[in-house]
Amino acid sequence: MGPAYRCSTYLDKGGTGKTTCTAHLGVALQQVCDEEVLLIDLAGKQGDLAKTFGLYEDVQADIKNEDDFPNVATTMEENWQNVSDLLDDPIDELVYETDEGVDLIPAHPSLDALDADLGNVDDAQERYQRLRKFLDDYVDPLNYTVVLLDLPGVANNVSYNGLWATESVVAPVQMGPLEFEQARGLEKDLGGIRESYGVDVTLEMLVPNLYDRRTNLDEEVHERFTDEFGDVVAPEKIVASQAIRKATNDGHTIFALNEDELSKTAREAREAFVTNAEALLTRLNQ
Repeated sequence: MGPAYRCSTYLDKGGTGKTTCTAHLGVALQQVCDEEVLLIDLAGKQGDLAKTFGLYEDVQADIKNEDDFPNVATTMEENWQNVSDLLDDPIDELVYETDEGVDLIPAHPSLDALDADLGNVDDAQERYQRLRKFLDDYVDPLNYTVVLLDLPGVANNVSYNGLWATESVVAPVQMGPLEFEQARGLEKDLGGIRESYGVDVTLEMLVPNLYDRRTNLDEEVHERFTDEFGDVVAPEKIVASQAIRKATNDGHTIFALNEDELSKTAREAREAFVTNAEALLTRLNQ
């Protein structure tokens, strides 16, 4: 196996559905595209990806029982190499298996302190390339085809590590004028990273999320997105569906639902995630 395809789900804003998109794209890639997928949650101590896959209680129990070392934050600490040398299988200590096929390295409370610690590293190359080195040395030798990172909804040292490590971004966006400007700002920010640091990070896909067909505004803004960003916009819109929220609250994605449990909007959303996952895989392969 060669190096895994890598991508970060990122937008400098919370509440856009990043975690939901990360989970559903990951499961779509694993179940439909038949790819081995690793998800990594860097989005903060709340552990939303673990909640999505019904693993939150297990992760919290490990933290309470002090079985949470090493964790995702440890991989970007200065002494990671020394820590890994003491372990027979560092990846096995980090990864949780889910019931939906994808593997997960969950978020950890120490991510907050990590962001401050990284800020004390003077050399930018050292500060922002720690996660890339971890993926190069420890994840690429495994059989994952795709590694998806769920990044914080804010530009900080942890999210920059994710951008450096993957060089590809998927951004879920709602169909509003403010979100349109945020997408423009993201494109500008990624251009600044390319120019200032020589890191070839690219906006691979804008995913129209929580799309409401009942309003003319969503259709109008979607046209603006298409005119501005062209093929970067995902081929399918993710329609707003209460079934998605209920499923993730219950600890699984809509891919875990039986056909008779799927509402019309949930079925449309699931099909859209599959189409977008297939398109993302093609783009990452180019």
